[in-house]
Amino acid sequence: MSVMDKLKQMLSGHGDKAGKGIDKGGDMLDERTQGKYSGQVDSAQDRLKGQLGSDQGKEPPHRQ
Repeated sequence: MSVMDKLKQMLSGHGDKAGKGIDKGGDMLDERTQGKYSGQVDSAQDRLKGQLGSDQGKEPPHRQ
């Protein structure tokens, strides 16, 4: 079992809290880096939420 599978199992039913934690961590990282890497942080947040399934039911962001 992979680490992501274990995380998904632990967070099952708590996707909303996981999503909030991901957002809070990303915001903290943006603050610490003074927004220098905000695009990369946002992308990483979206990917992590998608992998954990914390944003189920929401339409994925459109890429340009």
